Amino acid sequence: MQTVIIGSGNVAYHLAKAFVLNRIPLAQIFGRNENELSKISGELNIPYSTETLQKADLYIICVSDHSVEDVSGTITTKDCLVAHTSGSLPKEILKGDYRKASFYPLQTFSKSKALDYSKIPFFIEAENEEDRKILFEIASKISDNVMESTHEKRKYIHLTAVFACNFVNHLFARAKEISDLQVIPFDYFLPLIDETVQKIHEIDPKSAQTGPAVRNDTRVLQLHEQLLQGESLEIYKTMNLSIKKMYQLP
Repeated sequence: MQTVIIGSGNVAYHLAKAFVLNRIPLAQIFGRNENELSKISGELNIPYSTETLQKADLYIICVSDHSVEDVSGTITTKDCLVAHTSGSLPKEILKGDYRKASFYPLQTFSKSKALDYSKIPFFIEAENEEDRKILFEIASKISDNVMESTHEKRKYIHLTAVFACNFVNHLFARAKEISDLQVIPFDYFLPLIDETVQKIHEIDPKSAQTGPAVRNDTRVLQLHEQLLQGESLEIYKTMNLSIKKMYQLP
């Protein structure tokens, strides 16, 4: 099977690397950013182009959500399968006379951070059983955790991921702002962060909650509020209110 990955960003890079490491042939990586494509091509030894999209059996589109529809329209091969990697878009967003699917890896991707691809869940959706099997077989060569999913379910998977990953990382960034202002090395907090994440591998997150809000420690909450201002203060109040509501505290 001839496979082409379209894109040059984080998802495209890691998916291409996962293919190469698991000896899944890639005919080409295609995109607009020649500098990034050249880097990926040099590292993974995959042909690349910014001009000519090679004819293939399978195209995997790894671009930003707002670009998926336009990019999908550039694929003119009719007898092929095209899948996007978006967590929020339906497969019907793909515009072309070909078979449509989604191939969603549930992970946060950065080019500078190595990943164990075997642990990444993949969610597959296709128009027919044959294409589902094709994508399922490819994903199963990469990951130990491959599932079929409808678009409706995938929307909630993506929403959960935003809460569990993007929002949490934003709080890390806010926390680092506070520590930086007080010239406290953020490294001091890494064991705490690691333990917090590790704990929920064994304990339900709701049961693992600690801190002044769940203790309803008004004195500490008021002290912290006095130390904050602006947006950080609003975040602090909102988070503590949410915690209190979850545990039905006054």
